[in-house]
Amino acid sequence: MDCSNHTSATRFFLRGLSEVSYFQVLCFLLFLMIYILTVVGNLLLILIVRISQYLQTPMYFLLSNLSIIDLGFSSSIIPNLLVNTLSKDRGISLFGCAVQMFFSLALGATECILLAIMAYDRFVAICRPLHYSTIMNRKLCLCLVVGSWSFCCINSTIHVVLTFNEPYFQSQHINHFFCEIPPFLQISCRDTRLHEVLVYVSAIIIVMCSFLLTVISYFNIISTILKIRSSHGRQKAFSTCGSHLTVVTLYYGTIMFMYMRPPSAHSPETDKVMAFLYTAVTPMLNPFIYSIRNKDVKRAVKKELIQVALMS
Repeated sequence: MDCSNHTSATRFFLRGLSEVSYFQVLCFLLFLMIYILTVVGNLLLILIVRISQYLQTPMYFLLSNLSIIDLGFSSSIIPNLLVNTLSKDRGISLFGCAVQMFFSLALGATECILLAIMAYDRFVAICRPLHYSTIMNRKLCLCLVVGSWSFCCINSTIHVVLTFNEPYFQSQHINHFFCEIPPFLQISCRDTRLHEVLVYVSAIIIVMCSFLLTVISYFNIISTILKIRSSHGRQKAFSTCGSHLTVVTLYYGTIMFMYMRPPSAHSPETDKVMAFLYTAVTPMLNPFIYSIRNKDVKRAVKKELIQVALMS
C-alpha cells in the first residue's frame, strides 16, 4: 500500500468494546467488578503465601509469582479501559500505547512460561516425589522465574520497536480496547510479513513450547496417577492438578487462537472476545481457582484467621 502521503502518528484512538452508550455502562460495571476481584484475589493470595510458613514451597513460590504477573497484566490494561469506556476522548499517546503493549506482551508471555514451569513442578512432585526437594530447589525456581521475565521482556521490546519504529499506520483509529499487535498489523500501510513471521516464531517458541512442555508433564502425571491403586490417592492427585489444568486450557487456548492466525483471518469482534478472556477473565479466576481447590491454601487461611482472632 502507498505510504507516500503518510505522516507519523503521535496519538491513537481505541474504539473500545462497543459504541452503544447503555452497553458501555454495562461494560464499565463488568470490568470494574472484574478488576476489583482480580486485585483483591491476587493480593490476598500473595499475602497468604508470604506470611504462612506452611506455604514456603516451590509450588507456592511459583503461584505467588503468577499472582504478581496477573496483577500487573490486568493493571496494564483494565484501568485505561475503564477510563476510555465512559470517556468521549478515547485517545492514547504513542508512548502510552507502546508502554501498554510492552507490559501486556511481556507479562502475557511470562505467564505462558510460568504455567509450563508449574506443570513441571507438579510432574516432579507426583512422578519423582523422593527427589522433589533436590530438583525443585529455591535456586532453580529463582533462576527459572528470572530467566522467564528477562527473555519475555527482550521479546516484548523487539515487537514494540518493530511496531512503532516507522510511520506505519493508515489510520489512527484502532478497533480494539487496548494496544495489541494484531490490530496494528491489520491497518499497516507497509509490508508486515517480516513482523508477522517474528510474531509466529515468538508464538512457537513461547506459547507452543510452553504448551508442549505442559502436555508432556501432564501425560506423565496422568500415567503415574493411573498406576496408583488407592482410589483416594488417585482422587487427591487429580485434585492437585485439576486447578492448573483449568487455567492452562483457558489461557493457552485463547493466546494461540489470537497469535497463531494470519492477519487476514482476524475478526475485530472475535479478537476482542479472545483478548477479554486472557487479559481480564483469567487473571481474575487464577487466585480463586487455586485457593478454592487447594486444601493447603484453605488451611493456611484458616490458621491465619484463627491467630488474628486470638490476638484481638
